[in-house]
Amino acid sequence: MNSKANSSIRCHVSVCKNHCKSQDYCALDSITVGTHETNPTMDQCTDCQSFVK
Repeated sequence: MNSKANSSIRCHVSVCKNHCKSQDYCALDSITVGTHETNPTMDQCTDCQSFVK
């Protein structure tokens, strides 16, 4: 469980190991955002590649 909230990275995915459990923020210093689509056209096409179950 992480507790150091990075106020620059909002996150609502509470099942992620990097989620700051006390607030809706990521505890990482930075994240990697990627896509699973060849030509992404909507926000649903992007993924937080820093996610850890």
